[in-house]
Amino acid sequence: MKIFTTILWVGLLLLPWSANRVAADSLSLPLSLTNAQWRPLEQRTDRGLQTKLERTLAQNQLWKSLIVEKKMTVGVVDLASPKMPRFAQVNGDTMLYAASIPKLLILLAACQGFENGTLKETPQIHEDLTEMIRLSSNPAANRMIDLIGLPKIESLVFLPRYRFYDLKQGGGLWLGGRYASYGDRNTEPLKDIIHAATANQVCRFYYLLAYGKLINPKRSRQMLTILSQPKLHDKFASVLEKTVPPDRLYRKSGTYNIWHSDSVLVWGGAGRRYILVSLVESDQGEQILRDLVPGVEQMLRPTRR
Repeated sequence: MKIFTTILWVGLLLLPWSANRVAADSLSLPLSLTNAQWRPLEQRTDRGLQTKLERTLAQNQLWKSLIVEKKMTVGVVDLASPKMPRFAQVNGDTMLYAASIPKLLILLAACQGFENGTLKETPQIHEDLTEMIRLSSNPAANRMIDLIGLPKIESLVFLPRYRFYDLKQGGGLWLGGRYASYGDRNTEPLKDIIHAATANQVCRFYYLLAYGKLINPKRSRQMLTILSQPKLHDKFASVLEKTVPPDRLYRKSGTYNIWHSDSVLVWGGAGRRYILVSLVESDQGEQILRDLVPGVEQMLRPTRR
């Protein structure tokens, strides 16, 4: 009887999303908006979603404490209605050490090289990019950094179309060296961090990617393919992979010592469509990121249509 009751409860809990599953899964990425419909992410801030996010995070005393200490940062983009995305963040401009999250910039630089013709697409390069993202391989990342060149990768963050690093907005995404104890190092200027990120800028990366605005729709689709089917089953993925097909999860995570970070674009599985990014400085970071997923999904669920 208890098992039946549990199954019934879970079914009722997922019902609002299940009702939209067909509609959600029929939409393919990258999305397309007209120029009149398009808005930068910062213009998609939603007061209602912001209030819900703050309340959700405040319910956990550990999270609340880390947020006050600027050691936890969270960004959420609700894509339930692709023409009307909604954005909320807590400590979104707080930059932390992000471990492997900035490998996203290597992926972007490689695909930009493919598009420009300055980097030849080969099976080995595609294998390195895939291992760098899905398995977070440092050797593969270092080979790509050496091949593309650190200055080229760094220059992308300042391009007007991207602005992934902004001194006036607390910094942002930064890759200032190889994933090794040797090699050139160019730490970012605000906090002297070599591999850094803010939740806001990582949310922007996925937001632009979802709408085909990283390079162009073709290259955005290529990046989405590489980001799908994560092979590390920790943090966000450990929870999401139970209900979301792997080809509907687009993800990059990072961990080093007490710094834990994860980022994901969820596109399917009971109608779920959202971006979630969090960086945590805590020895409990792994569990915090696991626990964050159901809290955010519960927060988003009532708004699904």
